[in-house]
Amino acid sequence: MDFLQWLDQVTQLLTHPLLSVGKTDITVSRIIALIGFLVLARVLVAIIDRGLLRLARPDRTVTLSKSGIYALSRIMRYTVWGIVAFMGIDYLGINLSHLALVGGAIGVGIGFGLQNIFSNFISGIVLLLEQTLKVGDFVDLQSGVVGRVSEISIRYTRVTTNDSVDVIVPNSEFINGRVTNWTFDNENRRIHVPFGAAYGCEKELVREAGLAAAASVEGTVSNATHKSDVWLVGFGDSSLNFELVIWVDEDLVKTPARTQALYLWALETELSARNIEIPFPQRDLHIRSGVLRIANESSDAEPAA
Repeated sequence: MDFLQWLDQVTQLLTHPLLSVGKTDITVSRIIALIGFLVLARVLVAIIDRGLLRLARPDRTVTLSKSGIYALSRIMRYTVWGIVAFMGIDYLGINLSHLALVGGAIGVGIGFGLQNIFSNFISGIVLLLEQTLKVGDFVDLQSGVVGRVSEISIRYTRVTTNDSVDVIVPNSEFINGRVTNWTFDNENRRIHVPFGAAYGCEKELVREAGLAAAASVEGTVSNATHKSDVWLVGFGDSSLNFELVIWVDEDLVKTPARTQALYLWALETELSARNIEIPFPQRDLHIRSGVLRIANESSDAEPAA
């Protein structure tokens, strides 16, 4: 068998139809070409990602923020995959005009049961374009989910709690619901730590103890515009109610439970050092009628005769 005969057999094998879709024959050569398109798309996406990462280097004249690079990378990735998908469909010989019928069927599907998926898809594009939500932001959702945004996908957003639990949240929840973004555009946030002191204590000593506790916790922000303070906010049943008002950095903002514990720990230490009592609940007992006998027993009392 010479080379030409072998080449002819290989050509026949590659062009032999395996199956037909409508009037289009699916052959081995077209399948190989489709795989080539997918590999090309993956290479293009990798090149785009590397090019965008170079823009984030501080030595570049034109730089982008990390959130901007992430959003642009996602949008470019979906665009490249979409273009390659259409090129592959066209190469297979499938008439793109027939996609109008497919689009109509998809529209019917959206109307009957895919509206949530379509809503999450559009919401994901809005989040990536607006950048009101970025990877690394610490958020508190209306549904009760609290944590750090670790991934923004086209359909969902992954929120990682401080206990390292990944919560998959549909993108539409960020568009339709209330979202508290603790790290949106400012690294510092003010928090309030409530505590109590016994009636009769010196308020100035309480204030001194609160400021000392704030200064002892690493991450407390104190400057001309961000100052710690102690507020008297109410008169409780058993105590004077105070609040330690402090500004904290981004690390403490992202761990609210730990931050509260750190300041309460420091408050107890400083209040005890100044002999300021942290009261316990007290109640007055009123007896309207009858006799209440109280026996006071002592271990060293003399036995009754």
